[in-house]
Amino acid sequence: MAQCVQSVQELIPDSFVPCVAALCSDEAERLTRLNHLSFAELLKPFSRLTSEVHMRDPNNQLHIIKNLKIAVSNIITQPPQPGAIRKLLNDVVSGSQPAEGLVANVITAGDYDLNISDRSIKASVPWYSNWKDTLMELKESSLYTATTPWFESYRETFLQSMPASDHEFLNHYLACMLVASSNEVEPMEQFSKLSQEQHRIQHNNDYSYPKWFIPNTLKYYVLLHDVSAGDEQRAESIYEEMKQKYGTQGCYLLKINSRTSNRASDEQIPDPWSQYLQKSSIQNQESYEDGPCTITSNKNSDSNLLSLDGLDNEVKVDGLPNNFRAHPLQLDQSSDPSNSIDGPDHVKSASSLHETKKANTGIIHGACLTLTDHDRIRQFIQEFTFRGLLPHIEKTIRQLNDQLISRKGLSRSLFSATKKWFSGSKVPEKSINELKNTSGLLYPPEAPELQIRKMADLCFLVQHYDLAYSCYHTAKKDFLNDQAMLYAAGALEMAAVSAFLQPGAPRPYPAHYMDTAIQTYRDICRNMVLAERCVLLSAEILKSQSKYSEAAALLIRLTSEDSDLRSALLLEQAAHCFINMKSPMVRKYAFHMILAGHRFSKAGQKKHALRCYCQAMQVYKGKGWSLAEDHINFTIGRQSYTLRQLDNAVSAFRHILINESKQSAAQQGAFLREYLYVYKNVSQLSPDGPLPQLPLPYINSSATRVFFGHDRRPADGEKQAATHVSLDQEYDSESSQQWRELEEQVVAVVNKGIIPSSFYPTQYCLNSYSDNSRFPLAVVEEPITVEVAFRNPLKVPLLLTDLSLLWKFQPKDFSGKDNEEVKELARLKLFPHHIGELHILGVVYNLGTIQGSMTVDGIGALPGCHTGKHSLGMSVRGRQDLEIQGPRLNNTKEEKTSIKYGPDRRLDPIITEEMPLLEVFFIHFPTGLLCGEIRKAYVEFVNVSKCPLTALKVVSKRPEFFTFGGNTAVLTPLSPSASENCSAYKTVVTDSTSVCTALTSSASSVDFGIGIGSQPEVIPVPLPDTVLLPGASVQLPMWLRGPDEEGVHEINFLFYYESVKKQPKIRHRILRHTAVICTSRSLNVRATVCRSNSLEDEEGRGGNMLVFVDVENTNTSEAGVKEFHIVQVSSSSKHWKLQNSVNLAENKEAKLASREKGKFCFKAVRCKEKEAAVQSSERYTFADIIFGNEQIISSASPCADFFYRSLSSELKKSQAQLSLHTEKHSIEDAVRLIQKCSEVDLNIIILWKAYVVEDSKQLILEGQHHVILRTIGKEAFSYPQKQELPEMELLKFFRPENTAVSSRPSVDQLSNLIKTSLHYPESFNHPFHQKSLCLVPVTLLLSNCSKADVDVIVDLRHKTTSPEALEIHGSFTWLGQTQYKLQLKSQEIHSLQLKACFVHTGVYNLGTPRVFAKLSDQVTVFETSQQNSMPALIIINNM
Repeated sequence: MAQCVQSVQELIPDSFVPCVAALCSDEAERLTRLNHLSFAELLKPFSRLTSEVHMRDPNNQLHIIKNLKIAVSNIITQPPQPGAIRKLLNDVVSGSQPAEGLVANVITAGDYDLNISDRSIKASVPWYSNWKDTLMELKESSLYTATTPWFESYRETFLQSMPASDHEFLNHYLACMLVASSNEVEPMEQFSKLSQEQHRIQHNNDYSYPKWFIPNTLKYYVLLHDVSAGDEQRAESIYEEMKQKYGTQGCYLLKINSRTSNRASDEQIPDPWSQYLQKSSIQNQESYEDGPCTITSNKNSDSNLLSLDGLDNEVKVDGLPNNFRAHPLQLDQSSDPSNSIDGPDHVKSASSLHETKKANTGIIHGACLTLTDHDRIRQFIQEFTFRGLLPHIEKTIRQLNDQLISRKGLSRSLFSATKKWFSGSKVPEKSINELKNTSGLLYPPEAPELQIRKMADLCFLVQHYDLAYSCYHTAKKDFLNDQAMLYAAGALEMAAVSAFLQPGAPRPYPAHYMDTAIQTYRDICRNMVLAERCVLLSAEILKSQSKYSEAAALLIRLTSEDSDLRSALLLEQAAHCFINMKSPMVRKYAFHMILAGHRFSKAGQKKHALRCYCQAMQVYKGKGWSLAEDHINFTIGRQSYTLRQLDNAVSAFRHILINESKQSAAQQGAFLREYLYVYKNVSQLSPDGPLPQLPLPYINSSATRVFFGHDRRPADGEKQAATHVSLDQEYDSESSQQWRELEEQVVAVVNKGIIPSSFYPTQYCLNSYSDNSRFPLAVVEEPITVEVAFRNPLKVPLLLTDLSLLWKFQPKDFSGKDNEEVKELARLKLFPHHIGELHILGVVYNLGTIQGSMTVDGIGALPGCHTGKHSLGMSVRGRQDLEIQGPRLNNTKEEKTSIKYGPDRRLDPIITEEMPLLEVFFIHFPTGLLCGEIRKAYVEFVNVSKCPLTALKVVSKRPEFFTFGGNTAVLTPLSPSASENCSAYKTVVTDSTSVCTALTSSASSVDFGIGIGSQPEVIPVPLPDTVLLPGASVQLPMWLRGPDEEGVHEINFLFYYESVKKQPKIRHRILRHTAVICTSRSLNVRATVCRSNSLEDEEGRGGNMLVFVDVENTNTSEAGVKEFHIVQVSSSSKHWKLQNSVNLAENKEAKLASREKGKFCFKAVRCKEKEAAVQSSERYTFADIIFGNEQIISSASPCADFFYRSLSSELKKSQAQLSLHTEKHSIEDAVRLIQKCSEVDLNIIILWKAYVVEDSKQLILEGQHHVILRTIGKEAFSYPQKQELPEMELLKFFRPENTAVSSRPSVDQLSNLIKTSLHYPESFNHPFHQKSLCLVPVTLLLSNCSKADVDVIVDLRHKTTSPEALEIHGSFTWLGQTQYKLQLKSQEIHSLQLKACFVHTGVYNLGTPRVFAKLSDQVTVFETSQQNSMPALIIINNM
């Protein structure tokens, strides 16, 4: 149980005190009423004796009584009604609340922080020893007092309001004060009347109430004298007369009212009455629901009938209203407005409440009394007790003792008898279950058993506990023998209490007596009031012995359905027992607090219920017991709401909703509706106050995205808007990195190769992945969209309406607009109309519920849908802030060791001045192409802002995919046939004579934007006048070429543009577009080039070459392609050109159906020296060989554009590979020269048409493929080759030797340094029968392919050693000089005349000479192996 102000040794004697009746005349009552008090109330504060009192027991032993208190009360002739008692107890409890402003004595122990009423106790689970020690200290320390004043008030009032009953005499009247005034006309006559009145009430059978202890009640006559108004001499004379008549022991002159009430303001006299009047006792009632009380008064004063307790029906004496017909639990709101709004910690204490009322009504108690009068009253009580009451009690005890001895014929004194009773044969006590229900047995008033009980009660009242115990014990046995169970239970109860209170504790406390008494009262007598008294006393006794467990069990046992208030108080005390145990049971404490709170709530004690739940919540909080927490929070919310503590109610309901609830959907819906209802009431209290924070739905702040700019326009027919950036795109770190690189590339080009230090990549969409450390820049008059990610943790749908952003802006002349749509993601827009700084703070919205599946305007109200009307359920307006935590810093040592976060400024944009805004539309833009197909589309550029834009550029990682046409695009005339067929190429009609011979033209790569050191990826857009004015639009043609690999290609375009007027904050803007193209297979082209064996060309110079081109149709006719026509083959090179076609079937059209392959052979010659000389290093010669009647001008757009683009991308790849393979030392010049011999730079362009049938219409598609020939004899392809991964090899560990790697040219390269060819007759006829040796002249031509001087050694001594070769070819001999040494100048051709000697017919291979070569200025000799060249076969015939 909770700590009490009184110890149990003080509590019990104060609960059972001698009762004295008071009967006053009207005049006497009037005198006391001047002080706003009745006579009984006047005496209340002074009713405890300040000194010890002595009396003698029946054995004439001196007995000391300490702290004796007497109870004086007005006579009321009706027993108190149970309803009235209930009402009073209810009021007492509700009037006593925890005092506010107490300084908590915080003691840290463990991990529970229990704030029990007025102190903060910490407790923990599990119970560790240190915890126990702390709690032990805490219990023993005087600081710790978890008091429950409402319980003590209840107990005190309950014990005082016990109605007097026949089976016990503790609260029967022992004496009666008869009070008259000295102002009476005939005071002595008045005393006689009062005496008769008392006699009539006691002895007339009409009155069964009140109860009197013995027939001859002590009458004590009191004369009241008003000092300020009365005649003192007359008073004294009347008093003398009284002493004559009633004896000095039986009367008293009490002088009061030493001053008049109008002098009350002069000095402040203490008011000791208010605390007693607040706890108005049961005698101070007038009328209750249960029925009126009959109040007796002097017959003479019937005309103005005053109630004897002095409370007039019309007068509110202590400011409390007398209208008890209102709800018994309703607080007096008018008199204490603070109660309605104060939180649980601010409830006014009872005394302060009373003082408020007293101040309100202006009533001062004892206004006419001085401190001397106080002393006189105190003296009067002393005299009455010493001279009247105690001698009367002493005499009565003796009489009773004598009667008992004489009746029972026992020995002289009960003391000696006690031993006999104890040691004698005991009556076996029957168990309670065996006893008959004999609670109805009644003894006559003079029965000896009752006389024993009377004597026991008298002894108990004067604290003679030894004698009382003996008497109770005796009475108990008698009652049990008679099976008078009510009487027995009463004797048992008091015997147990007497035994406990005996000085020196001769015997242990007989708790089993109490248990039996409680069981008897409750089960047999059905008297819960008496049972409750037993429990209250016994629990206090057990608590004082630290038997908390037994006390708790006892308290819990008496909780029942018949009284919620009692059950609540007892459960609360049981909970305090659990917390006070040696090993405190905190969870049991909490559980019983919940039960107590529930019962308080049923009893209408809302504040106490709320307090209990709040205290229990401290234990359940944060333990993961979510359903328990929900229940407690829900109840706290409900109770707080009832008490108009709306903020507490809101926060309690908020807790239910924001924790991950495990409740069912229906329950969550109920919680939500309750929350919204309470919340609505709160917001109505302060409609103009700031919007409160709403707990739902959850906002994932870090997922907030901010988008700057307009929404993307949808595709409009053939027009397709640039994809740009939108909130619908998922973040992809790889692609964002690519865009960043593209932007850096274009900015570097614009700034002459240097990226300025102030450059920062443009971010249109800010999210948790973007770099948000800077303030983002937004442009005036362009919307800012904020996407807020909501999450609904509940299983019920939430309806959000009127969603808008909360922002602040400097300067002030800014207006914002917003719109809303409700999904899991809400997108809200702001339109800034002024430059300045914007701060987006949060969102404001109405939160509501959807009730059922109502249909609104024919729309089913599905979860999350935005219906036409929002009257579906209740909704409230509130806000949630958007606070985004920046990234954790991890750069410096300090940041690594501590937890620091950087700023996240995505919600704080700076609004800058107007900028141009570009929109790009693509017209006839294809989604599918054949590999290499050329298609013409148009791009429309629109400036939708109010500023002109300039410096428009586009950058892409795939420049070979598109072109706007080079400078030559405008020069080439458009032929009529080309326009008919809508060909993408520039064509001219040719004569049929020129078929298969080359038509040449030349072009410079600079014209097509592929210059030295230029960035082919950054392409300027050819705007007319290079400026796009506000509102203007321009359409430009754009040629596209399908990429060479089949599949889906994502091609990123980044358009870069600037404002004509330079802005300090934003230098440029960008627009992104991602084109998705699906390519399907068309043609595969492979080509090789080799030296022609015919050494001379027309000009007599060496160096003709043959070009072999294989074209295969790999299309699987998915795209409906019937056949491909090769319409033209062109070459482009700085040094070579195609001369003519050497195909066998000259005029055959080059058609390829599906899976067919065609082979072409062309002769290539060097460009004329003079042509080459004129050409700059960047000029290319184009030669076209036409297979139809139209020449496509390959040196013009778009053919040349795509050729140059593919060339530059090839160059990039080869450079990248070179850079990978470069070694520390550069390749030697010698090797480089040798390598150059086998190099050729010849590029082949295959132009084709494809005939496609689509929707029964024939379309013609065109395209081109490029093959770049770099090396003689090496096959080249038009499509990228997949590189096969090398097989895995075992890892070898070896120590590298420091041998320099000799860079030797490969065999292929060496064979190309010197080209050899033998000239001889194919067959030779010789008459062997005439001449046995056959001599054949052979010319060996040596051609130097390199640009340096070469020393050559020709060795003819080589013989074929392999037997196979001999078998096949046979052997022959060279005649004459067997070794030649000669030097060949650059590209010189030299012929040697040789003779071969044959001895018989056959076929011979003449290719046996070995040729060695070295560069003249080098030492190393390389053999140019010709063995792998074709055999030079000669046939020798016999004539």
